[in-house]
Amino acid sequence: MDALLRLDNVSKSFGALKAVDGLSVSLQTGEALGILGPNGAGKSTLFNLIAGHMRPDAGRIFYDGNDITTQPAAERCRLGIGRSFQIPHPFAGMTVFENLLVGAVFGGGLTERAGAAECHAILKRTDLAAKANRLAGSLTLLDRKRLELARAMSTRPRLLLLDEIAGGLTDDETLLLTDTINGLRREGVSIIWIEHVVRALLRVVDRLVVINLGALLQEGEPQAVMASREVREVYMGMDASA
Repeated sequence: MDALLRLDNVSKSFGALKAVDGLSVSLQTGEALGILGPNGAGKSTLFNLIAGHMRPDAGRIFYDGNDITTQPAAERCRLGIGRSFQIPHPFAGMTVFENLLVGAVFGGGLTERAGAAECHAILKRTDLAAKANRLAGSLTLLDRKRLELARAMSTRPRLLLLDEIAGGLTDDETLLLTDTINGLRREGVSIIWIEHVVRALLRVVDRLVVINLGALLQEGEPQAVMASREVREVYMGMDASA
């Protein structure tokens, strides 16, 4: 089976700093992949490369069998690559509903009427329905994170990139979040999730990839990876409870 996403020997540097260093990784359709790495490991740069916000200095990126290495972010979104950001970036002067509608129409390719119906359904799933008419800029950090997920969902992704959306959530909120993500998986959405709250990852992902200094440190079945001495040394002091 061909991978939905494949990175072949991808590298990205900023001056003398090599943020991603010859990284090769793949994702099968319907799979959920967790990405772990300490601060500065290159995780967000990796997402920027996959989503098209940056171009690699070397290597190739393939999506659904096609080389997308040079395609811009907007085109990748329309192909079905959606993402959330570690620091929420809502359209602050628009309502919560309008934020989703922009994603549904311009990212998901829906008409405004069809997009509106889908956005209302997503707002219910992400517990934002009561705040649909609030300006996004007035939301709390927690609700901005919910909006990040909801807006990414509104683009109708086949591949969803999630960047640390569990940080700061309570245990109950984390359970609701992972239930929502597992629901997306059951609908056929493939997931790549960067997260420091490992107990959340372990409720969702099939496989873990650990990167350090931009390079692959370890890859495999989640429990085996987390039991690795090498990984535990890298994550000294990290929340690794399951």
